[in-house]
Parts: sequence; structure tokens; C-alpha cells
Amino acid sequence: MHWREGWEEVFSMTAGIFRVCLVVVTAIINHPILFPWENATIPENEEEIIHKMRAHQEKLQLAQLRLEEEVARLEEEKEALKQAAEDSQQQNEGRLAWDLWSTLCMIIFLMIELWRQDYLDSIPPDSPGEEDDLHSPRITFQGINLPDKVTLSHFYERCIRGTTGDAVRTREFVEGFVDDLLEALRSVCNRDTDMEVEDFIGVGSMYENWRVDKPLLCDLFVPFTPPEPYRFRPEVWCTSKSSVPLDLQGYGQIKVGWVNEDSVNCICDKTKLGEDLLCLLHSKNQKIRPNSKMEDLLCLKDSPFLDMDQVMKWFQTALTRAWQRISRKYEFDLAFGHLDTPGSLKIKFRSGKFIPFNLIPVVQCEDSDLYFVSHFPRGRPVGAPASSTHWFLSFAVYERHFLKMITKALPENACHLSCLQIASFLLTKQNRLTGVSGLSSYHLKTALFHLLLARPASDWRSKHLESRLNDLLRFLEKSLLEKKLCHFFVGNQKVPNTMGIPEVFRQAEPLNLFCPFVLQRSLYQKTVDSFYEMLKNASTLISEYSLHIPADHSSSLQKRTLL
Repeated sequence: MHWREGWEEVFSMTAGIFRVCLVVVTAIINHPILFPWENATIPENEEEIIHKMRAHQEKLQLAQLRLEEEVARLEEEKEALKQAAEDSQQQNEGRLAWDLWSTLCMIIFLMIELWRQDYLDSIPPDSPGEEDDLHSPRITFQGINLPDKVTLSHFYERCIRGTTGDAVRTREFVEGFVDDLLEALRSVCNRDTDMEVEDFIGVGSMYENWRVDKPLLCDLFVPFTPPEPYRFRPEVWCTSKSSVPLDLQGYGQIKVGWVNEDSVNCICDKTKLGEDLLCLLHSKNQKIRPNSKMEDLLCLKDSPFLDMDQVMKWFQTALTRAWQRISRKYEFDLAFGHLDTPGSLKIKFRSGKFIPFNLIPVVQCEDSDLYFVSHFPRGRPVGAPASSTHWFLSFAVYERHFLKMITKALPENACHLSCLQIASFLLTKQNRLTGVSGLSSYHLKTALFHLLLARPASDWRSKHLESRLNDLLRFLEKSLLEKKLCHFFVGNQKVPNTMGIPEVFRQAEPLNLFCPFVLQRSLYQKTVDSFYEMLKNASTLISEYSLHIPADHSSSLQKRTLL
């Protein structure tokens, strides 16, 4: 029994040891280093793991593709920005080069223009020998031929010279009547409250001996002054400290004040009192203020400046009252020519004939021969301001004096007025054909004044009529193309000092009479077209008004055509 129990214990120990050895051997056999799993069986979930790994791999590939696309897009944007920067740099360089080239071209153009002006100024005048040649080629304007000197001389003798005698008789008759009319006007006005009228001044073509248009028309300035203690204080554009608009240059305002408003003397101004004397009529501190009725009569409402409309109403009323006083002693009637120009009058005879004339109220500018004009008998000029307190400053008296002075220095029977008369004749006829343009007889006279100072006196002999007329028209053409015709007296240092032009106007900036052409293109184009049309019609007009033309020139006139 004991043996059997001992044997069982041995057998159990042997079995335990055998189990331990079997576990060790199994562990050694299954170790991955000694024996790899080449013939190992695949677990059941391996397919699912592989499927997930493949799906994950696909996601990674998609992400990689998107990343590569984003990197490619960024590279493209970088390249585009780089290319844009290069293009912008090239454009800036090109623009800079173009600006430099434009500036260089402008400098070259200005130098050429300055050289051309100097060259034209240095061209000597035509020699008398060339002008005396009857068959010398005539100057053309864009292919337009003007009449020769024989035709012009014949036309002048037949159609223009004969008006001189009529002009003298007309002036004498009108002056005598106006003297009587103004004297009657003074008698009907109240010297204490009304404006005082002075003697008239004859101006314009009738008094400068070059008017050719009919009916013959006298232009008479009638200066007026306010009653005491008032006075006019002119303010012209060239004395203003601030810049003046272009349309106000050549105009001024007239401020209504009273005498010695800034003086310490007695306001009655009858005597200059000393420090120890006292006026018995006025105290030392007494001040006078303008009468409200006077303000209403002279000035724009709520303004100290003289109003043209108010002056014209007063002048029309005064003329009507004056004519009613003296009408009984005349055998003709007096009527206003135009409703919008009170000073435009017309003497009507019973026979049906009439004589027109213009009475223009004006205000003297200080102590000079300059006058502020209240209205324009032939309509407002182009570019005139609409304000009724801006008065046009007229140099008409100085223009008359200049023609008198220059005529004394020219040869006898000089052709300067003949040139002006022929040019004015052509312009008047052209205006009737195509309508009024921006060119006026005043522009013709201004151009002639510039030529009179530019050429020697010997060039204005009567035999040089054709050449001087061509010079006048060429000067006008050049001025039109440049849109620049300077006022003869304002800012012109070449005007003789003996003329007595106030220094403020001599030192002022030159005044361009063609300034409206710069602002109004349609008016400029119409004026240029009308000017060249006038040149084209010149030969025909002169031929038609020359009733008898010498036979040796009739054939040449028939061959002359208008281009």
C-alpha cells in the first residue's frame, strides 16, 4: 500500500516535470527568431485589417494629391505675381521713357516756335521796288487771290472816297442838334438831385474819317457826374490784387461815394479850412450819408456800385423830356431807334429820309480820357459779362488821338485809312451775307494800329495800298489761327508816351481781344469760316461795286476765279 502511494507520487512528479519540459520545448519551437511563421495560419480578422489599411492608404494618396495640387497652384500664383511685377516694372520704365520723350519733344517744339517767331520778326519789310512792280505776284490766303492794286485804287475812288463829304455834313448837322438837345436836358433836370450832363465827345469811325457803311452813324459820348456831395470812384480790373476772371478783364465797376469821405476837411468842400477855423454850416464830427433816393437812382439794389440799367432808364426819361421841350422849333421828329438801347436815336424828316445817331452815357475814369461805357449801340460784344455793374472801359478817345498823331507822321495821302475802309467794307458785306461773326471792325482797327507801329512811315504811301491791305488781312489771319489779338493800348510798351495813357494800363498784362474764341469753339469756327469766305468773295464784291473798270484789266478780272 505504501509502495503504491510512493509510486503514484513519483509518477505525478514525473508528469509535472514532463509538462514543464513540454511547455519549454513548445515556447522554444514557437519563438519567432528561431522559427519564422512561414506556414502560420492567417487569423480570421486579417482581411478586415488589410481592407482598412488599403482605405487609409487611399485617403493618404488623395490627401497627397490635393497637397501636390495646392503646392502647384501656389507655385503658379507665385510665378504670376513675379510676371506681373516684371510687367509693371517694364511698363513703368516704358512710361518713364515716354514721359521723357514727350518732354523732350515739347522742348524742341517750343524752341522751334521761338525761333520761328524771331525769324518772322527779323524779316525785313518789302522793298519799294518790289511793290512798285504792277505785275508782282499777289499774296494768297489758302489759295485765294485778292484784287490787284489798280482794281483796289479804282474801287476806292469810285465807292469810298465819295462818302467823305457826306460824313462831314452829317457830323455838322448832328452836332448842332445834340448841343441843343443836351442843353434842354440840363434845363429839365434837377441840379440838386439829378446827374449832371457834360458836353458830348465824338468818337468812332465817323470822327476818325474811315466809316464806309451806310447809313452814316455818329457815336457821341455823353459824360455825366453825380450832384454834390457825391462822386464816382472807378475800380478797374488791372488794379485788383486778386485774379480777375477772363470775361471781366477790360471792364470795371464804379462805386458811388461822396466827396472827401476819407478827408478831415469840412464835408462841404467849399474851402480848405485851417486848424484854427471852424465851418459855420457843419460841425467838426458831422458825417454825411448818401440819400436813399440817390442810391435807388444810381446803384444796384443793396449795392454801392453804379448800375447800367438804372442809368439807361434815367437817360431815356431825360431825353424824352428834353425833346418835348424843344420839339416845336424843329420840322422833324425824333424817335428811339431800338428799345434795348435808349441812346440810339433817329431823326425822321417828312420826306422819309432819316439820320441815325447814338448818344452813349459814359463815366470818366479819373482824370484821363478813358470812359466807362453804359451800353453798346450795336449790341453787346462777344464774351461780355452779364452783370449790370461791370462797365466796359473804352479807349475810343485815345484811338482818335493816335490816328491824328500817326497821320501827321505818315506821307501825304497815306493808305492806312484806305486799307481799313476796304477791309471794313468787305467785313460788312460778308456779315450781311452769312450773319454776324466774332470778328468786328474794332478788331480790324486794332490790327491796323499794330501794323502802323511795326512798319516805317514810307511803307504807307498810297502806291502801297495793295501790299498794306494784304498785310492787314494776313495779320488778322495769323491772329485768328493763334486765337490771340492783343489790345493796342493795354500792356503795350510800344505806344508813345506822348499819348498820355495812364501808367497802370501801360504796365498791365496784355489783354487778348480774341479770348472768347478760346472758350467758345463754335463761335471761333464760324468766325474763321466767315473770314475765309470774305476773302473768297473779295474780288467779286469789289468788281460788282466798281461800276467802270479800265478795259485793260477787264480780261484779268474775268479770269480771276474764287477757290
